[in-house]
Amino acid sequence: MPDTVLPEGSPAEPLQYDDGYGQQIGVGPHPLPWPEGERYDPELLAQGDRRNVSDAYRYWTREAIVADLDLRRHDFHVAVENWGHDFNIGSVVRTANAFLAKEIHIVGRRRWNRRGAMVTDRYQHVRHHPDTADLTAWAAAEALPIIGIDNLPGAVPLERTVLPRRCVLLFGQEGPGLTEEAREHATMVCSIAQFGSTRSINAGAAAAIAMHAWVQRYADVPDPRDAPGRGAGDAS
Repeated sequence: MPDTVLPEGSPAEPLQYDDGYGQQIGVGPHPLPWPEGERYDPELLAQGDRRNVSDAYRYWTREAIVADLDLRRHDFHVAVENWGHDFNIGSVVRTANAFLAKEIHIVGRRRWNRRGAMVTDRYQHVRHHPDTADLTAWAAAEALPIIGIDNLPGAVPLERTVLPRRCVLLFGQEGPGLTEEAREHATMVCSIAQFGSTRSINAGAAAAIAMHAWVQRYADVPDPRDAPGRGAGDAS
């Protein structure tokens, strides 16, 4: 099973509130009578649900939310290199949750900066790999090609590339990008078209663009009128 590493200083389960992560959101105590079912958390029903989850999951236990997401996760994985405690990793994880990646893979240091994830990692399966070779071996055993995302010489334009349905999207760190070892193990590397003066875009933004490219081709995008409470503002 993938590793599940909670943020430093996290309380024991149940993890209920996302304090300290911006403006308070959510709903107050549920009016009586309470809804019945194992998926509901009595403490949340009594005290209110201030978590960063979409309205469809209000008052659900974390375990129930994860189980429901597991029924419809997409076929792409997200891997990110973590050699220098990059602050952008949290943003990549949050986006991976929004686009419902199968798993998140942290390559390198086990500890990573979670603040940008807005605690969305609680609803994802997170797997740790000590190095790129370990990620490569795992991906090969699962028959998953590794697709690096970086603006490197010889990279193919993402805008003109059909990503595999089952794949691992691998991202480097802000600044240096993909390591040389990562480039060597990638099945291919895709670049993102840029038209301004900057040499690169934020790693979190690049990850969002690549994941959305996969979603545009393969995801069953619902009509928002059929899913009230789930929208672009609900990044969980």
